[in-house]
Amino acid sequence: QVTKSELVDQVADRAALTKQDAGRAVDAVLATVEDALRRGSDVTVAGFGKFHVSDRGARMGVNPRTGERIQIAASRVPRFTAGSGLKSAVKGR
Repeated sequence: QVTKSELVDQVADRAALTKQDAGRAVDAVLATVEDALRRGSDVTVAGFGKFHVSDRGARMGVNPRTGERIQIAASRVPRFTAGSGLKSAVKGR
C-alpha cells in the first residue's frame, strides 16, 4: 500500500522536484480530478485510465446487526476504469 506521503516522495524523486513542489503537484492533480467528477465530467489519462461518475440506483439492503430490511437511496459514486497501458503493466507485459 502506498500512502499519499510516499506517493509525494516518489513523484519528487522521479520528477527531480522538492517534496514541497511534488506535494503541491499531487494535491493539484487530485483536486482537479475531484472538481471534474463533482461537475459530472470524465477525466481520461491516455494509457492510464478513466475516472468517471456512475449513478447507483436505489435498492433494498439488510442491516447486519438486526437483519432488518432497509431502503438504500440512489447515489452518485466515483469509478475508475483502467486503460490498456496500466492493464499491461500490472500483467507484467
